[in-house]
Amino acid sequence: ADIVVGTHALFSDDVTFADLALAVVDEQHRFGVEQRDELRHTATGATHMLHMTATPIPRTIALTVFGDLDTSVLQQLPHGRAGVHTYRVREDNPTWMERMYARLGEEIANGGRVFVVCARIDPTEAAGDDTRQLHTVAEMVDHLHAQPPLADATIGMLHGRMKPEEKDRVMADFIAGSTQILVSTTVIEVGVDVPSATAMVIWDADRFGLAQLHQLRGRIGRGVHPGICFVIDPGSTTGGIAVKRLETFTSTTDGFALAEADVELRREGDVLGAQQSGFRSGLRVLSALRDGDIIASARRAAGEIVTKDPTLASYPALAAAVQTLSDAGDYLERT
Repeated sequence: ADIVVGTHALFSDDVTFADLALAVVDEQHRFGVEQRDELRHTATGATHMLHMTATPIPRTIALTVFGDLDTSVLQQLPHGRAGVHTYRVREDNPTWMERMYARLGEEIANGGRVFVVCARIDPTEAAGDDTRQLHTVAEMVDHLHAQPPLADATIGMLHGRMKPEEKDRVMADFIAGSTQILVSTTVIEVGVDVPSATAMVIWDADRFGLAQLHQLRGRIGRGVHPGICFVIDPGSTTGGIAVKRLETFTSTTDGFALAEADVELRREGDVLGAQQSGFRSGLRVLSALRDGDIIASARRAAGEIVTKDPTLASYPALAAAVQTLSDAGDYLERT
């Protein structure tokens, strides 16, 4: 085969490549450091890599700053798309909630489809360390039908416990229009293209990260009609960092701007290791955002040194430092 298209299954131990020259990784943020590295270093040698994502994560930003990736940015929307407007709605404000339901009814009346996203499937699902009861797919259908503007809407459900044939049937009904509202978990996050979907509601939005919120929002506004996205803030129970995350999300649809904000909120993780995010940064002094100029200058200097002296024979102290880092993590070339 000259071209192989696959899922994560391409990382399986029993999959080998005769002469892999180029690997294109779509939705780069959904793959781990070590997974991407398996394609980068094969038995036939180093592989050219092209990473693609509309939803950069903190590590993506750190890698572009540190120079491990050359970046190309497509800033325009695909032809024929009208964009998305995003609003934060406090659940404890009845007036705002009523207006949101009315807007959903208006979208349906105009032929649009509505996604409603919940963090849980049903009340029995393990809540982890959540201190409040989250909205669920199982309960949401009755809740929506109880709202006057949506009382007559046809509603379907989609989640990960369903069989593949059930998922296909539900999605086909939604695309055809026999289902007007699709209540779902985050299984719609990737690979769902419904041009007629014009509205989305994300419940318990403070429980989602910026990258995931941005990915979910990308499911609407994919046709000629503009999309409208509502992120539900539970109100008084929302912590300060969660409020800032939602405010940032509603302020822009720029994936790189959101990723930079994500770096500020939860750091870039261990840029020399496999941890892709986290409050414990692998950088002791530098900041991937604040010190970008210093990092770029250091990269240029390093390039000049390595070009003149690839083995660092004239720089024994530098060679020893590089070897120490390599022995500790062996992740220096990983993207």
